Amino acid sequence: MEKLIPLSIRCWMWRVLIGESYSPPLGWVEFGSLRRIEPISREYGRGGGHFIDRYYIERFLSDNAPLVRGRVLEVGDNNYTRRFGGNRVTRSDVLHVAKNPRATFIDDLATGTTLPPNAFDCFICTQTLQYIPDMDAAIQTIFRILKPQGVLLATVPGLSYHNPEADPWGYFAMFTRWSAREHFGRVFPPDHLDVRSHGNVLASISFLQGLACEDVRSEELDYNDDFYQLCITIKAVKPIFLL
Repeated sequence: MEKLIPLSIRCWMWRVLIGESYSPPLGWVEFGSLRRIEPISREYGRGGGHFIDRYYIERFLSDNAPLVRGRVLEVGDNNYTRRFGGNRVTRSDVLHVAKNPRATFIDDLATGTTLPPNAFDCFICTQTLQYIPDMDAAIQTIFRILKPQGVLLATVPGLSYHNPEADPWGYFAMFTRWSAREHFGRVFPPDHLDVRSHGNVLASISFLQGLACEDVRSEELDYNDDFYQLCITIKAVKPIFLL
């Protein structure tokens, strides 16, 4: 009788009986569309869909939107400043390492020679630090340019892909929650630092396959499994008084 029932039906029956904890026996895994050595799409967020890592990034910024206020600096453009800060923002600045018509500062975050000290109420720095060889120097710059009680809202990749042709700045690091806390904790006091990881095995596989948020359910993205840290978020506040 067992041989008369297709493998896919048998797996489905076991999933129904056992639930999400079901693990198919050795040799029974059905890969389906995932049995391939090339990703489903190299255009990440395929078909104009929303990047899966951006789901976590934008949820983090939304959760901390009240902190996007006053004078705000953002890397690359000011899209998130406008989206999450709105009329709480009194001045919007943009940092870029190369010439950019939107940039108010052209500088390397590792040196920050043109960036004024104690100037910004908020600094939005998403998916940037992995491109900087001397990340610790960049974090010191961030600390210097924030006002006392100013806040950094940063994200870095945990699991990711890398296209050497599309990343002219180089790609120097991926992170865990622990490594991010170690680097930022060298500059920011531990009680002024909130580092969290986001993602799970399905979200990670989907992201690496080039799928979009529209290909998975939001509740599947919301489930957090510390074993699969797809995206790391960092909220760091500069203290008022330095010892």
